[in-house]
Amino acid sequence: MLRKIKLLNSKKGISWRSRYFRGNFILILFIASFPGIISGFCLYWFGINQVEKELTKAHEDQIVDRANNIADQLEDLEILMSHWAFDPRFDYSLMDINFVKDFLETRDISKKLLILQGSNPLIDKVELYLDLDQPLLFNPNYNVIQDQKEKRYYHSIVETKQSIQWNRLHKPSVKNSRQQLTLSHHIPGVSSPAFGTIILTIDQHKLLQLLETLTPYNEGVTILLDEDHEILASSNTNESSDFVHNIKNTALKQGSKKGSFSLEWEKEKYSVSFGTMKRIGGEWQYISAAPISSITSPIVFISKLILVISFSGLILAIIMTWFASIRIYNPLQRLMTVFTVDEQAAGIDRSQDEFDIIKENWIKVTTESEKLQQRLSAQIPQLKQSFLLQLRNGYLYDYSEQELRTRMENYGWDLHEQQYLLLDVQLTGIYQSEIKELEKDDSLITFTAVNIIEEYVKDYFEQSTIVNYHNRSVGVFIVAPLHTKLNKQLMDFSKGVTSMINDILKLNVTITISETIDQVKKIPSLFENVTMGRQYRSFENSNQLINLQDFNKNGKRFKVVYPFETEREVIQAVRRGEIEETERLIRKFLNELKENGIQEINIQPGMLQLFSTIQHEILHSGIHPNELFEGRNMFDELSEIREPEWMVKWIIDEVIAPYIQLLEGQLDIEMKRYIEKVVDYIHENYREDISLESCADVVGTTPYTLSRSFKKILNINFIDYVTELRMNKAKELLINTNMKINDISECVGYRHSYFNRIFKKQVGVTPSQFRKMKAAK
Repeated sequence: MLRKIKLLNSKKGISWRSRYFRGNFILILFIASFPGIISGFCLYWFGINQVEKELTKAHEDQIVDRANNIADQLEDLEILMSHWAFDPRFDYSLMDINFVKDFLETRDISKKLLILQGSNPLIDKVELYLDLDQPLLFNPNYNVIQDQKEKRYYHSIVETKQSIQWNRLHKPSVKNSRQQLTLSHHIPGVSSPAFGTIILTIDQHKLLQLLETLTPYNEGVTILLDEDHEILASSNTNESSDFVHNIKNTALKQGSKKGSFSLEWEKEKYSVSFGTMKRIGGEWQYISAAPISSITSPIVFISKLILVISFSGLILAIIMTWFASIRIYNPLQRLMTVFTVDEQAAGIDRSQDEFDIIKENWIKVTTESEKLQQRLSAQIPQLKQSFLLQLRNGYLYDYSEQELRTRMENYGWDLHEQQYLLLDVQLTGIYQSEIKELEKDDSLITFTAVNIIEEYVKDYFEQSTIVNYHNRSVGVFIVAPLHTKLNKQLMDFSKGVTSMINDILKLNVTITISETIDQVKKIPSLFENVTMGRQYRSFENSNQLINLQDFNKNGKRFKVVYPFETEREVIQAVRRGEIEETERLIRKFLNELKENGIQEINIQPGMLQLFSTIQHEILHSGIHPNELFEGRNMFDELSEIREPEWMVKWIIDEVIAPYIQLLEGQLDIEMKRYIEKVVDYIHENYREDISLESCADVVGTTPYTLSRSFKKILNINFIDYVTELRMNKAKELLINTNMKINDISECVGYRHSYFNRIFKKQVGVTPSQFRKMKAAK
């Protein structure tokens, strides 16, 4: 027997030559030889029952903690689902999208669904169903549902009263499919009625793995029941359905939501714990059964072993001591295994003290840790750049000044009594460059410029971060001591960078220097500052320096006034096809640019922006600019025009007039009459239950065609138009009459509770508050 023990220990890498092992063995031998009998009797006769109770209680507490963990993960799914359902991307605008033509929209939706699918490991599949005249399904790719069974299957989900709910469903498109646990949420999440739903299908295998955590041993049963006491999932190592149903029925008969009991099954005693977890739509119940022997068998085994060893005398004491020594030595052995690779462990001198070996390897590990720390430090510039981009894009808007400063200091910035500014380096003259390869790769150009600036900026500023915009522009964020005059440093740095880029890339450089600020919260304004400041660049391809600090010193604070309202009026006139009115408004647009103090050099960017907006409207109407302009580069042509009057004539003669002629040839005049008829019908019947389908029946067309034409001609969704009309009528009744609010809600076609909710959403206050406000005036 001793020979077998030695053989076993030799396989584990434990040697009698180990100093630490020998000392522990001798000490334990004396301890184990004498008090073993007394300890064995006490442990066997008095300890087992108490240990069984304590371990059973610990088992019950552990089950509760793990059940709470499962409930939290399912709740995370519900919150995640609600978050996506309330995403503005899934509002009523989906009803107006032509998913065949607007393939970019289709691809964007598919990407969002893939992001949602990968956001939680429990999610197996994500589907978006749109209950339109022609039902659509994204899973995540775009599909048109033809099968009637599938239509009824998805339509039944949309028809449910609850906006979010758990279901176990058979999918009709898959033959002999088992029920799948799903979580669905109506869209849009902010209003009703729903026109679609997002459906998450739970990965059954992952769910079972999660349930298995309720049984902390390899044996046992875990059952999850829904609010109707139907089995949602079951992890059963016993492989007996009768055993599962027996446990389920016994737990339900207990008459309480939480508790525990013992159960005998096939000469095995089980400890059963059960409880509930609240879910949307009701409460789910979990049941966990573990064999008592799995808990107590180690104690029983050790107790009997101690008795046998004690009564067998010194030889058995030696054997037990040997095993005990091994057990004590194992943590040290495992620690040595961590610090030594397998090849080295085979040649370790066992006569050497293990702690000396650990010390040597600890030094090696520390050295490796320092190397890893150095690698992490190399990633700090990327982390800083990412932080600045998040700050610029507004993702950190809700953070306080102190929170932002703390994050920046964690990234390695020293912010004590510092000021901040931003330089924008823009590369120009690419298409006139002698290096023709530069035209093909903007990223390569920008990357080269970034490397040049990174090397050069170190000589001028202690704290700087380079931001690569990947569009032939580079940002240089500078942190400098407060009250330090930076003008000379900035000028020298700008001249040096310009010279190096001129020599290496053969390109011109425009550098825009922002104002200085002393608050992290205002850093996004630096990016806006230089973006607007770049508009001071002249159209000549030459090196230029725009110092916005000088503008402020001279009382010429940079300010951009763009007539957005007039721009919208121009687009409305274009939509109506009124050429003369469009020309009048474009002249008004041009005069407003001049009247607001913008220099003439900035008139051309304003007109280019107006043309871009008009071209966007042309694309939105379904006409491709190449078809309209016959392949001409309209932006280049407009950029060559220097006279404002010529700009107006060019836009009217070359853009607006051809577009309206082409549009009038394609526009269905009859549909305009249909819309007029529908509008009259809405005004006459707004008190009734008006739907898109009923209005489509009035004019004899399909709801989809009517919805698309309604949006195109009136520039407003059907449901928004009806809601706006009803709200205006309600306001009139609230102001001019003493009618009760219940009566007013019926007069405008709403139930009282829904009327209050939608009125507050549209107006900002409740109907009664609105009436009081108007009465006070």
